Amino acid sequence: MNPQLSVLLVEDDANVRLGCEQAIQLAGIPVATVAAAEEAQRKLAAGFPGVVVTDMRLPGMDGLQLVRWVHELEAALPVIMITGHGDVSLAVEAMRSGAYDFIPKPFSPEHLVEVVQRALEKRALTLEVAALRRRLEHRDGIEAMLIGRSPQMAAVRRRVHEVAGSAVDVLIRGETGTGKELVARCLHDNGPTAKGNFVALNCGGMPETLLDSELFGHEPGAFSGAQKRRIGKIEHANGGTLFLDELETMPMAMQIKLLRVLQERQLERLGSNQPIKVACRVVAATKEDLAVLAQKDRFRADLYYRLNVVTIDLPPLRERREDIPLLFEHFVMQAAERYQRPLPVVAPEDVHRLMAHDWPGNVRELRNAADCFALGLKNDVMAPAEVMEGEGGLSLAEAVERFERSLIAAELRRNDGSLARTSEALRVAKTTLHDKIRKYGLQSGG
Repeated sequence: MNPQLSVLLVEDDANVRLGCEQAIQLAGIPVATVAAAEEAQRKLAAGFPGVVVTDMRLPGMDGLQLVRWVHELEAALPVIMITGHGDVSLAVEAMRSGAYDFIPKPFSPEHLVEVVQRALEKRALTLEVAALRRRLEHRDGIEAMLIGRSPQMAAVRRRVHEVAGSAVDVLIRGETGTGKELVARCLHDNGPTAKGNFVALNCGGMPETLLDSELFGHEPGAFSGAQKRRIGKIEHANGGTLFLDELETMPMAMQIKLLRVLQERQLERLGSNQPIKVACRVVAATKEDLAVLAQKDRFRADLYYRLNVVTIDLPPLRERREDIPLLFEHFVMQAAERYQRPLPVVAPEDVHRLMAHDWPGNVRELRNAADCFALGLKNDVMAPAEVMEGEGGLSLAEAVERFERSLIAAELRRNDGSLARTSEALRVAKTTLHDKIRKYGLQSGG
């Protein structure tokens, strides 16, 4: 039996109430009791993690009225009716009104427990289905935030889904501009920390003395200028998520303090000896290989291994070029709405230029280019340029093939896999395009 599920017993007869309560408790099921339906109403809400057992005859609102009220509150919440000898017609009416089952008096404790356990099993299944539906809704939310149809982004989304449901600490690795904070927000919004604060701190954006106060807070008089108490980022993130960006820049002294917080889940403000318990998910982001830095004594190995329980690697934009047109269109729509401008048309030649660029600034650079495009401003990226010039030491043939594959994949996506429309957009014969699709292992819809 799920330990979170319980029984709410509604019975005005003190002796009967005590007997039912003891029978349910002896079966290892948590139970709360009230003497009136009105009291039960105050304890019930949609999603109540348990079932209701109520007598038919009650002062004020009777059991049948309570059944109808609960059915309107949540039709899937089981209500078991206890009826007397002459209440058979009322029991039938209760079943029609949504009662899960009824127990005629007199009844044995074993029979009561048996019916309650069946109802709890049904309730557990209902709640599990509801939780699954919410997870699927969260999946839609994650896919709306982490955009891309490339295998790399599909793997990132799967990883986020696997991790989001727990409060485990996460290490995100990726180049500047790949969306590390966006992934951190996805983990926060779709997990148990969603109701808490999302607190972000760039570890490389301030001197060590200020970082100490920012992370841990301070008491009045802790140092010169500390005139009043300040709550630090970690304490502010209690119950939520602490996002530490550019973790590789954190000074060694701060790394020691952070490791202690992660291990003991408590901290002390500067100028205080009072430990404060904190429970938050820590999501750290880095653009460096912390294992390599640890080998060079530039990062604490114990902190690295403490954070390296779950790792999410974000691919640079140049390694998932098929996502560029989709992302660009998304950013252009956002920019047009934000700046109150008409939505510009992204022409095929615009896509060609986007695909030819190397995107050293990754998604952040792409978003900036989309903003300029929506505003009608000139941008170096969208200007005609040589294709894939000098990419990563590749030979000319390799660079051309990589560009060609990315361009074909992007146009296929834009045209919903249509071979005819894609060949027309790329101005290439369908037979030639078909051969190239097979060569690069792409898929078309015919």
